[in-house]
Amino acid sequence: MKAGVFIPQGWRFDLVGIDPAQQWEAMASLVRRADAGPWESVWVYDHFHTTPVPSEEATHEAWTLMAAFAAITDRVRLGQMCTCMAYRNPAYLAKVAATIDVVSGGRVDMGIGAGWYEHEWRAYGYGFPRAGERLAMLREGVQIMKQAWETGTATLDGEHYQVDGAIVRPLPLQEGGIPLWVAGGGEKVTLRIAARYATHTNFDGSLEGFTHKSRLLEQHCADVGTDFGAITRSANYNVAIGTDEREVNERLRVLRERLLPHLGDERADDAVAGYRDSLATGTPEQIVERLTEVNEAGMGYGIFYFPEVAYDTSGLELFEREVLPHLVGPPSGSDLRVLEADETVPPRPEEEVADVARATPDPH
Repeated sequence: MKAGVFIPQGWRFDLVGIDPAQQWEAMASLVRRADAGPWESVWVYDHFHTTPVPSEEATHEAWTLMAAFAAITDRVRLGQMCTCMAYRNPAYLAKVAATIDVVSGGRVDMGIGAGWYEHEWRAYGYGFPRAGERLAMLREGVQIMKQAWETGTATLDGEHYQVDGAIVRPLPLQEGGIPLWVAGGGEKVTLRIAARYATHTNFDGSLEGFTHKSRLLEQHCADVGTDFGAITRSANYNVAIGTDEREVNERLRVLRERLLPHLGDERADDAVAGYRDSLATGTPEQIVERLTEVNEAGMGYGIFYFPEVAYDTSGLELFEREVLPHLVGPPSGSDLRVLEADETVPPRPEEEVADVARATPDPH
């Protein structure tokens, strides 16, 4: 199993209390830490408003972060789980992703899906087409992106998208184009789109759900004539880890306290319940046992979300020390190790200049 980690960007109220002017540095420090550590990839969500309720708390835009992460890292892969197809014209999105792939030295992954957050769609003027239309847009969009990355141009006269010789250069550095992670477990349409076009999928991570969706994906691959074994299957996991049950419960209590002013009692309780149901909640031994089982069922990639990591990295450190070594091999790159709790990532030369600037008092 490979492992990625979500970087807090505000969408899940995970930068609350951090001054907006300092939020980028909070994200950047975690990205640099992942780049120097045992993670294969870093991830963000593609959303504009907080969830499960919109608020005025900051939510940082996904593809802007991709470019910024590319510029401050050397090794770790960069992904979104997942980009909403309809939020950007697919030829434009292909161009953006290809450019960032070049900036990063060939480290971009394209997580892509049909989208679901209705309030956000309508607030930004996208309307909210029925599910069938959103899925049709996804199907056309991935065709445009694959064509653009493989040939440098894209032409499609579709129902939802029309492009005529759109030039997408520079090409991505990755041979064959940027890996496509088609996200969602829709059994009749989404998994069929994944079977035809995806290098990776992302769906239900419970053992029962994962095995069921995997069987359906395998059948769709047989129907469309693609290789099921060539598709890496992934899932996302909320993490609440502790050395014992008391520590796990305390971590969840702190999470609920942070969410409560924004969500109210019922929604905050629902959010915590979602963690309690996760395979990645518990002691390291419990988490390893559960994830090993789903790994043996064919899970090739886990992407892990630590809700408190912008404020407290102790859970992340425990997971790195006592869970990851049992599940994953060394990530791409060399000379990597788990950072100790009191260590920091040394700045790159250009960052030393930025650190001096940040230390200078603001004259205003």
